[in-house]
Amino acid sequence: MPAPIAIIMGSQSDWDTMRHAAETLGALVVACEKRIVSAHRTPERLYAFAKGAKAAGFKIIIAGAGGAAHLPGMTASLTELPVLGVPIESKALSGIDSLYSIVQMPAGVPVGTLAIGKAGAINAALLAASMLALNDKPLAERLSAWRKQQTDAVAERPEGSA
Repeated sequence: MPAPIAIIMGSQSDWDTMRHAAETLGALVVACEKRIVSAHRTPERLYAFAKGAKAAGFKIIIAGAGGAAHLPGMTASLTELPVLGVPIESKALSGIDSLYSIVQMPAGVPVGTLAIGKAGAINAALLAASMLALNDKPLAERLSAWRKQQTDAVAERPEGSA
């Protein structure tokens, strides 16, 4: 069975952020495929990937992009699959440029936009898993257990307090 989620990014340097999505999906036992697909440097690769993603068996695409951040929007314009955009924190503008590029999609080309950086990558994975869990009871149970573990990890009182 093919991986239901594709994690794509514009360059190798984006992996520092996007690996958190892959690790979160791994913890939930959700298969994903990781690829570098640059909207600017490999547009033909992007086109082929996005146009063939559904036929390849993907259900959801998580796209991380920095700078001009065209990857999530261009991907969404080429496929009917849900695309979740993760803005990569950039050196120049701390990821605000990426966030604005992803979140300002025109009506009719939706991209679910997450937070900048690591939190966005983790939440993109959780959101994708939640979407898949609508039709996958074992995944829904794993996701529920993961969330309970997160809740249980929060102390009631600060350490060292009386």
